[in-house]
Amino acid sequence: MSLVEQLSFLSLDTDLDRVNGSLRRRSSPLASKVAAKPPLDPRTALQGFLDRHIDKGNISDHVEMTQYVNLWRTRSLNAPSPIQQFGPCGRIMKNSAMVMTIQDPASQRLTWYKAPMAVLVIKKVRDASVLPPFIQLVSWLTTEKKMIVFVEHSTLEDPLLAGAPAWSGLETKVQTFTEGKDDLTDKIDFIICLGGDGTLLYASSLFQQSVPPVMAFHLGSLGFLTPFKFDQFQEQVDAVLEGHAALTLRSRLRCIVLRKDSDTKSKPPINLLVLNEVVVDRGPSPYLSNIDLYLDGKKITSVQGDGLIVSTPTGSTAYAVAAGASMIHPSVPAIMVTPICPHSLSFRPIVVPAGVELKICLNPAARNTAWVSFDGMHYQELKEGDSLRVTTSIYPVPSICASDQIADWFESLDECLRWNDRKKQRQFDPADIADGFHKPTDEEAD
Repeated sequence: MSLVEQLSFLSLDTDLDRVNGSLRRRSSPLASKVAAKPPLDPRTALQGFLDRHIDKGNISDHVEMTQYVNLWRTRSLNAPSPIQQFGPCGRIMKNSAMVMTIQDPASQRLTWYKAPMAVLVIKKVRDASVLPPFIQLVSWLTTEKKMIVFVEHSTLEDPLLAGAPAWSGLETKVQTFTEGKDDLTDKIDFIICLGGDGTLLYASSLFQQSVPPVMAFHLGSLGFLTPFKFDQFQEQVDAVLEGHAALTLRSRLRCIVLRKDSDTKSKPPINLLVLNEVVVDRGPSPYLSNIDLYLDGKKITSVQGDGLIVSTPTGSTAYAVAAGASMIHPSVPAIMVTPICPHSLSFRPIVVPAGVELKICLNPAARNTAWVSFDGMHYQELKEGDSLRVTTSIYPVPSICASDQIADWFESLDECLRWNDRKKQRQFDPADIADGFHKPTDEEAD
């Protein structure tokens, strides 16, 4: 058995029954030794290989390790862990501070360490078509599931809801909250959204720290972030409550506005988390924006145009894609920086690592101030000397998947954005070929 086969056998056969079956078919000393041990973690096998072989300068083993890494990478949504040996002598200096573990997004599944009891139900506003599903869901949660249901106080003030016969008696069974006054931290176990993408964005804004798992039903206009259909909501909610669901951890941006000469001790700066994007633009001014962009303290460029979009991977399919940005899967750790109508033919959108800090401020030569909005809300003016700091937050939005992280995203691309949607090319008609029509070869077609 080659070294690559040994490593793939040790680390990739994680199914114990399959491993034992493989061992019965193998009579090598290696198989008998492994039979008494559980399968090794892939990183453990990789590090052991490095310690035993690559440090000795064995180039053929280095080639085999590359083959093994390529074999392993198809098992994870993350990129493979890079090897630390480069040629016979070069190697990354070991530093314990650099060691970190990143969980594979494909393995992120919801689990409850205690049964969820409190659920927040948020519905789309000013839409009468959402009222029947809302009443049906609240009735089922309170009556059948015996859960504590929270709804927004303004929802109860809807005259259409108050006049619905099915709502009679349910009003006394729900708890209410008011945005900006009541703190929902540690009160909500689970969130259900009925509406479109804006409903999910609003739910995210209610939790400026840890966010409970969010289950979003598509009852709005677009529905890119709402994968669930309401037809079979009982079975779907039951499956989630039992812990049978995949999660997409949608990263958010921490945005802090620092004012010139302001005392941050007496007046804390504006500090918000956004799920889609933070937008800096010229506001009502007729002049071009002229703002400076810094990355980890280093000036990168000056933006002259209508403005700048700093978005999460989730937000890359919103305003950013309309401005010409690429679409990034939400499991990719990154920040998208997209100019809005730049007065330059070479200013293209860029993707930067999720761990950097961006600073945006007015250029000293700017003719006007700038305006900043956070997921389309909290419009603020940026004046000379003010700055906006943007980093990736440690508090993502755990969005529950209808299928899984990959299938949900591509289905949204297809259904909502009609990604790569075109008429199919017609095949050649056999009758035309029979009548003497010359079918071109591959070389002629090119």
